[in-house]
Amino acid sequence: MQPAPRLRCALGECSLGRVLVARGGAGVRAIALADAADNLLAEMRDRWPFAPLQIEDEPTDRALLARVTAAIEQPARAQALLADLPRDTPGSAFRQRVWQALLALPPGAPTTYTRLAHSLGLPRAVRAVASACAANPLAVWVPCHRVVRSDGSLAGYRWGLARKQALLRLEAEAMTGAGAAAR
Repeated sequence: MQPAPRLRCALGECSLGRVLVARGGAGVRAIALADAADNLLAEMRDRWPFAPLQIEDEPTDRALLARVTAAIEQPARAQALLADLPRDTPGSAFRQRVWQALLALPPGAPTTYTRLAHSLGLPRAVRAVASACAANPLAVWVPCHRVVRSDGSLAGYRWGLARKQALLRLEAEAMTGAGAAAR
């Protein structure tokens, strides 16, 4: 039996609390948010119980963490800031398909789980779409925070509803600022 690949983890701070970026052998495997570093490390251990965690503080890890933090602080620019990074996000074909659809969502324009399911050609898969959003391992990069309930209210967010609300507010402000500057 082959040993599980280690996860190289970089920890930092952002306006939403603590942030962790975990890299596997093929790329970024997780971006997570929490109030404490211990919670982030516990989340990684729960998700990948057989992968040894290694906390990193090398220049490349600090640079990656800086890019991720910039994406968190400017979620409307997250895709541009992170697009060239390799992703290593294990998941079923269905989850991968949902995560790809999330990547196409424009900033500042939330959608609903129902509309997302319809866009995938699976109108009856609303709960499965919500489950795939909940399993998203890449906070902000794969913008599951842009998905809300049909009535417009916020639904669960793995990293907390207050963070989801803050990300949506940051995007709305960025879009309003961009619109005002264009006038």
